[in-house]
Amino acid sequence: MNLWSALLLACASTYAIKWLGHAVPARWLRNPRMPRVAGALTVALLASLTVMNTFASGTTLALDARLAALATAALALALRLPFLLVVVLGAAAAALVRGWA
Repeated sequence: MNLWSALLLACASTYAIKWLGHAVPARWLRNPRMPRVAGALTVALLASLTVMNTFASGTTLALDARLAALATAALALALRLPFLLVVVLGAAAAALVRGWA
């Protein structure tokens, strides 16, 4: 399979999945569990992406400045600091750890 075949297959499968989403019966969407399930899936996906980007470096485990930045940002979020300050504190923590190491 060449690159164009793979690209066309990916486009077709994406379109089919989107179409299947529109074909879901309306009564399924009115179920009170549906918003909770959709919310839980969103949180789980974002959490897994965050963990993979924080702890993985290729195929190895990496404990570096990204971990310090994530921990600092999590603490700042727990303290309910403004989002811009959370980002700045996370970046500062990463810079400090990278400068120290």
